[in-house]
Amino acid sequence: MSGIEENVQLNHNSRSADGKLIMINQQPVMEYALDILTELVQHKTITLMAKGDSIPTAVAIANVLTENMLKGNSVIKNIIVDSESPDGNALISLIRITITKTN
Repeated sequence: MSGIEENVQLNHNSRSADGKLIMINQQPVMEYALDILTELVQHKTITLMAKGDSIPTAVAIANVLTENMLKGNSVIKNIIVDSESPDGNALISLIRITITKTN
């Protein structure tokens, strides 16, 4: 089992409209970034999705990937910020960040 399967809630059968969908939890940013870098080798486009307190982690991962690890070779294609109310009362914020590898 690779590190990404241990650290990232990876929906193997789940694809967003733009490629692979990866659910982000509260884990160390660099571990996620390294594991997701491996995923970008197999999938040209990935979408990070986070809810609530995991949103800053997803943003940090996207920044590390696009500004450090893949600088000049990737782009943040789309960012969607939304909210949901699963129990009908409290709103939970969510974010989807789509990253595309350019070469």
